[in-house]
Amino acid sequence: MPTRKRKRNIKKLRRLARREDLTLWSLDECHFQQHGSRCEMWVPPEEKDPVLQHAPTRKSVALFGAVNLRSGTLVTMLTSPFNSESFGAFLGELSRYRDRRRQNVVILDNAGYHATQRCPSPLILDYLPPYSPQLNPIERVWKLLRRLRIHNQYFETLDALVKEVTEQLMTWASPNDTLRQLCCIT
Repeated sequence: MPTRKRKRNIKKLRRLARREDLTLWSLDECHFQQHGSRCEMWVPPEEKDPVLQHAPTRKSVALFGAVNLRSGTLVTMLTSPFNSESFGAFLGELSRYRDRRRQNVVILDNAGYHATQRCPSPLILDYLPPYSPQLNPIERVWKLLRRLRIHNQYFETLDALVKEVTEQLMTWASPNDTLRQLCCIT
């Protein structure tokens, strides 16, 4: 994305985040793979290289998530596959968490099934420009969740992965400073 456009989009997000009459949500979907992720690590030269087991599978956990940028509340829903029906179900779930005193604006990307779904009336959908995940604050949540629970881990079963991801999501389910600060738009 050209620099001028990116700056204009960042300014728009900052304007929205400062408005007291809005509750701003950031929404995206994510897959967490059973084979986990490998990260770089430092191993002292006198030690043998560590062996990290790796599940030879493409199984994954798929979930929708939205974070309230004001309170840090995270709303998630496990799903499979990502389509307009599952997205509509998640919007219905998200509308239960809306702030009834303010307009609720949901920032999301341009996935095809996002545009095909009618939005529940209390939510206003605001689409990001194409190919700009760096503008979506919930991407930071997915990155932190991977780092805290999935990096350099071996999950023998998909249930073990689901348990690990779910435990972290439960700690973030109520308003919390970690996500509020992580997703801050300044």
